[in-house]
Amino acid sequence: MRGMNVPEPFDHPSFATALGTISGYLVILAVMTALLFLVPYGLFFLL
Repeated sequence: MRGMNVPEPFDHPSFATALGTISGYLVILAVMTALLFLVPYGLFFLL
């Protein structure tokens, strides 16, 4: 993250790891929500 313009206290690699972990979990949660709720909802109205 040396090339980005981030404040010095947030330049540690642990912040990048935390941000990556949180964003990864949010992506997985969004995909699971779509598969568990939106797909059945769509199939119900298509059939």
